[in-house]
Amino acid sequence: MKNYNNILFINFGGIGDEILFLPVISSVKKKYRDSKITLALEDRSKSIKDLTLLIDQTISINIKEKGIKKVLNLLKFIFEARKQKFDCVISSGKSPYIAIILFLTGIKERIGFESKFDFLLTKKALLNENQYAAKMYYGLAQTISDVEFENPKIDIVQKFNLNPDFKKNEYICIHPGVSKMSVIKNILKCPEKNFWINLIEGILNKGKQVVLLGSNDDKDIIFQILQNEKIKNNPNFINYFNKTKNILEMAFIMKNSASVICVDSAPMHVAAGVGAKTYAIFAPTNENKLVPKESNVEVIAANIPCRPCLWDKRSTNCKTSDCLNIDYNMILDKIY
Repeated sequence: MKNYNNILFINFGGIGDEILFLPVISSVKKKYRDSKITLALEDRSKSIKDLTLLIDQTISINIKEKGIKKVLNLLKFIFEARKQKFDCVISSGKSPYIAIILFLTGIKERIGFESKFDFLLTKKALLNENQYAAKMYYGLAQTISDVEFENPKIDIVQKFNLNPDFKKNEYICIHPGVSKMSVIKNILKCPEKNFWINLIEGILNKGKQVVLLGSNDDKDIIFQILQNEKIKNNPNFINYFNKTKNILEMAFIMKNSASVICVDSAPMHVAAGVGAKTYAIFAPTNENKLVPKESNVEVIAANIPCRPCLWDKRSTNCKTSDCLNIDYNMILDKIY
């Protein structure tokens, strides 16, 4: 068996993508326990290091730039990779140019997905996009590891004091937002304000405590919710918008809740990763590619024949977005 002491992983995307990639790192780390693990990723996702003990260091790459700036950023990364003298590099990504980048790093063991330039790789994995994304990524790990697949897991490595107002294991977390980037791209996954207002009112009427979570990306929908007097004046409602110090504290709050209600977003992957009972709202996206089977996540979706459509049939929402018309009672009926 080869001995990999210094391994580089590459995975671009949001924090949700990085969580889905964790089983690859975990499998390889369990096989090569003494290896140093470096993850190259987009700057927006570097907080993944706070959610796991697997990663020793990260390298940020700005791949969103255009033209010469993007080329310069990639060259800077290649030089950094050559300098650190990795034994092995494992990269996701279906672009055939990934293989060229890996070859230019000079790393002896180069692992990626099959593509027209995969002759530049030393090992390659079949890219099967019609499955749970974490399982898709896991094919990369199987080229050098025989450790069985495990669902993404988040490590609560930092101790937090739970807010004394929270009723541990009784409160219900609601995170109603999605990333600003998805909204800008017209990828709409979040029901409108009346869904959330009716849902929160209904939960509060059942005598349950609600903790509202979110950050600046979610401020539009949260401010609309907070206009409702019945909600904001209810003693069982706690507005925790922008009050978590970091993503790890949010994970800690979710872990100690009775359940989490959110949309297909990074917080959903966080909730799933800490083992919280999660009600995940899906509209145009495909839950079969984003939610692990036999997990703590229960999918809530409109029963219409045209969904899911995003990525398979289109790259943005359709004009009507009927998939967003979800009855809040589908969740409320499950809250006891």
